[in-house]
Amino acid sequence: MWGLVRLLLAWLGGWGCMGRLAAPARAWAGSRGAPGPVLLRNRRSWVWNQFFVIEEYAGPEPVLIGKLHSDVDRGEGRTKYLLTGEGAGTVFVIDEATGNIHVTKSLDREEKAQYVLLAQAVDRASNRPLEPPSEFIIKVQDINDNPPIFPLGPYHATVPEMSNVGTSVIQVTAHDADDPSYGNSAKLVYTVLDGLPFFSVDPQTGVIRTAIPNMDRETQEEFLVVIQAKDMGGHMGGLSGSTTVTVTLSDVNDNPPKFPQSLYQFSVVETAGPGTLVGRLRAQDPDLGDNALMAYSILDGEGSEAFSISTDSQGRDGLLTVRKPLDFETRRSYSFRVEATNTLIDPAYLRRGPFKDVASVRVAVQDAPEPPAFTQAAYYLAVSENKAPGTLVGQVSAADLDSPASPIRYSILPHSDPERCFSIEPEDGTIRTVVPLDREARVWHNLTVLATELDSSAQASRVQVAIQILDENDNAPQLAEPYDTFVCDSAVPGQLIQVIRALDRDEVGNSSRVSLQGPLGPDANFTVRDNRDGSASLLLPSRPAPPRQAPYLVPIELWDWGQPALSSTATVTVSVCRCRPDGSVASCRPEAQLSPAGLSTGALLAIVTCVGTLLALVVLFVALRRQKQEALMVLEEEDVRENIITYDDEGGGEEDTEAFDISALQNPDGAVPPNPGPPARRDVLPRARAPRQPRPPGPADVAQLLALRLREADDDPSVPPYDSVQVYGYEGRGSSCGSLSSLGSGSEAGGALGPAEPQDDWGPLFRTLAELYGAKEPPTP
Repeated sequence: MWGLVRLLLAWLGGWGCMGRLAAPARAWAGSRGAPGPVLLRNRRSWVWNQFFVIEEYAGPEPVLIGKLHSDVDRGEGRTKYLLTGEGAGTVFVIDEATGNIHVTKSLDREEKAQYVLLAQAVDRASNRPLEPPSEFIIKVQDINDNPPIFPLGPYHATVPEMSNVGTSVIQVTAHDADDPSYGNSAKLVYTVLDGLPFFSVDPQTGVIRTAIPNMDRETQEEFLVVIQAKDMGGHMGGLSGSTTVTVTLSDVNDNPPKFPQSLYQFSVVETAGPGTLVGRLRAQDPDLGDNALMAYSILDGEGSEAFSISTDSQGRDGLLTVRKPLDFETRRSYSFRVEATNTLIDPAYLRRGPFKDVASVRVAVQDAPEPPAFTQAAYYLAVSENKAPGTLVGQVSAADLDSPASPIRYSILPHSDPERCFSIEPEDGTIRTVVPLDREARVWHNLTVLATELDSSAQASRVQVAIQILDENDNAPQLAEPYDTFVCDSAVPGQLIQVIRALDRDEVGNSSRVSLQGPLGPDANFTVRDNRDGSASLLLPSRPAPPRQAPYLVPIELWDWGQPALSSTATVTVSVCRCRPDGSVASCRPEAQLSPAGLSTGALLAIVTCVGTLLALVVLFVALRRQKQEALMVLEEEDVRENIITYDDEGGGEEDTEAFDISALQNPDGAVPPNPGPPARRDVLPRARAPRQPRPPGPADVAQLLALRLREADDDPSVPPYDSVQVYGYEGRGSSCGSLSSLGSGSEAGGALGPAEPQDDWGPLFRTLAELYGAKEPPTP
C-alpha cells in the first residue's frame, strides 16, 4: 500500500520535473565551459510544481513526498542535491545523491499550511553550483481532523412570551479549523439536539427561532436548547460540536388580576380615627414587574364615604383605611365592592382581558367605651353685663352613647375661668354667673366644660363654651382727654379755640351718638358748638371775655342717646395768653404757666404738709436719742458699775469661778433686805429721780465691793437698764426654784417664798443649776 503512495508522490513531484529540466540544464552547462556557439536560454532549468504532504500522517518511517533531479546529473554520483528553507533538515530531509525528499514527522495544517524551500544541485567534489537555486512550496494537505467549536458558547437569550412562530431568538456560530477550500471538512450544518418542539435552528446560519406559538412564561419560564454543528456537510463521518442556549421568556401583561376569594370580612373598633388601617386586599397577578401593578377602588358609594382604599408602595396590595369617624350606635356594618385593575395594559393582549376583577368587602364596626358626647361641637352663649349673680347664661348637654341613661357630671376646668366668673350645675350643665360682669373689662369668656360619666371617671370629654358679654348703657360719656388750652388776648370773636372730643366706653351699637353742650346764656364767656359726631368746637363768643388773672373753667355737659340716657359734666381750662403776631404764645398768666406743669394749689399744699411732717419726725427722733444718751453717761471715777452694764460679754460661763467670787450672787434670798416701801418697777422709766445717797468707803475685798454695788443698783430705780429687768432680774414667783438668773438681787424678795422643792429632784438636766444654788449633787443613776 505504502509503495503505491510513494510511486504516486514520485510521479506527482518528480517525473514531470525531471523531463522538463534536461534541456535547460545542458544549455546552462554549455554556456559555462565549452567554446562553441553561445546558446540563449529560453527557460529556467528548474521548473517546480507544488509538493503536497498529507497532515497528521504518522507512518513507521519517513514518507517520500517528491524527488529532485537535474539534467546535469548523469548518474555518475558527481551531483549533490541541497535543500534549504523552512523546515529543511528537521521536518524535511533530502537524499543528496538521489534528490528524494522525505518528511520526517507528522504535520498539522492548522499550525502551518505550507513550507517554502530552496533546492540546488552542486558538484559533490567542489560544491560548485551546477544550477542556480530554485524555490518551491510544500503544502500540507488538509484532512478532517478538527471538530466544530462554538467560541461564544454557552449562550443566553431572551424572548417575550406569547411570541409568534418564527420569532428570532439568537444566532449561534461555530468555527472549524479545517481548510474550507479543500473538500467538506469545514462545511457546517446546524441541528437542534434538545429543545424541540419549542425552538428550531437554521441549518446554514445558526439562527434560533421559536417553533410554536403562545409559549407562556407562567407555565415555563426557562428553556435549555442544545445546538449541534457538524462538518462534512452533515454527512456521516463528519465531526461535530455542540453548545447550550438558555432561553428565558420575558414577561408581558397577558394575565388579568384575580382576587383569590370573592368576599373579604374585616372588623374595626368604632374609636378608630381617620387613616386607621382596617385590612389588606391582594388580587393575584402572575405577571411580573410593572405588568403586575394594580390600582384599587371602591365601587359603591356607601363604602367610599366611610372608607378609602389605596395601593401600597409595592403596587400590589390594597390598603383599606377609615375615612371618617365611625359610630357603632349609628351603623354597625358596611358592605361594598372593591375593584382591582392593572395600571399598564398592553393593547396586543386585550383579547385576554378584561384586566380587572371585583370582590365584595364587609366591615363590621365594633363597640368601644366612649366618653360622653356633647350635642354641639362648640357652644356660643351670651349674657348681659351687670346682671346679678346667679343669672342663667345657658346650658350644655352631653350623653353617654353606649348607655344613654347613664348620668353625666359637668364641671368647668379651673384654668379656663381663673376669675371664677361662672358656675355650672353638675347634674344638668346649666351655666350661671357668679359675679356681675363688665363688658368694658372683658367681652368674651372662653370656658372649657368637662363632661364625665358618673360610673367611669376615665370616660370624659371636653367642649369649648364661648360666652359673650352683651353691652348695656352703663357708662356715661366723658372727654377723650383732659383739655387745658389757651386763647390769645388778641383773638377775634368766633375764633376756634379747641375741638373737644367725647368718649363713650359702651358699645357703638348701644350709644352711637354723644352730644356736648356748654354754658348757655348771654353771660357765657365761651361758646360750645356740638358737631354731632361725638365732638364739639370751643369758640370765642362775639362778646370778648373780661380779662382776669385766673384761667377760665368752661363746664361741658355730655350725654348719650342710650336706653337709659346717661350724662356727665366735664371742665375745660382756658388760659388767656399774650401772643406774638404769628400766633405763638409769648407769655401767659401765672396760673396758666403752672397749669401745664400739672401742679395745682391743692397739690402744692399737700407737698408742703408732707415735708413739714417729715421734718417734725426727724427732730423728735433726734431729741429722744440725745436724751437717752445723757441718761446713760456716767463718769468712770464716780461709778464702777461698768462691769455690770457690759455683762453681755459671757466669758467662761458657769464654770468660770476664778475671776471673782460669785457666792454672794448665787442666792438671791440671802441679800440685804431693801429699804422699806413698795418695790420699784423695772419695766418703766421712773418719773422722779431718787436722790443719790452718799457712798460709804468701799471695802478692800472685790466680792464685798460687788455686793455693795449690786445693792445700790437694785435700790436705785433711776438707772438703766429698764428693759433687762424682766430678762435677768425678775422672773416671777410661780416656781419654787426661784430665779434662774445669776444677777438675782434682794429687791425681788417682796414677799415670802413658797415652799421650796427638793433640789435633789431637779433631774440630770438641771444638775449644774442645782450646784450653783448650793444643792447636793444628785446621785448618779
